Amino acid sequence: MDCLFCKIAAKEIPSTIVYEDDLCLAFDDIAPQAPVHSLVIPKKHIATSNDITEGDEQLMGHLMRVASEVAKLKGIDQSGFRTVINCNADSGQLVFHIHLHVLGGRKMSWPPG
Repeated sequence: MDCLFCKIAAKEIPSTIVYEDDLCLAFDDIAPQAPVHSLVIPKKHIATSNDITEGDEQLMGHLMRVASEVAKLKGIDQSGFRTVINCNADSGQLVFHIHLHVLGGRKMSWPPG
């Protein structure tokens, strides 16, 4: 498979790993949009939110829990953080392997886009 995030999960491409377990990996974004910007990816390849299947509910819940753990590890759990999942090109998804952005370390504005 020629997926950037699959290669990162397989350790074929180096990254700054923040968290890892059997199901997922979290690493710092190489083009951060906030002082803290990490990505949480499943090790299973799922291209977009549209590709989540009935069997993926537990995995997706796990990714949300890990996002909170990443926020804690990065010291932004109490001040506040944002989690974002983009779906397809118009949303800004650049890598077609589902991932949660964990953003924080500054005041966030609304609306985001």
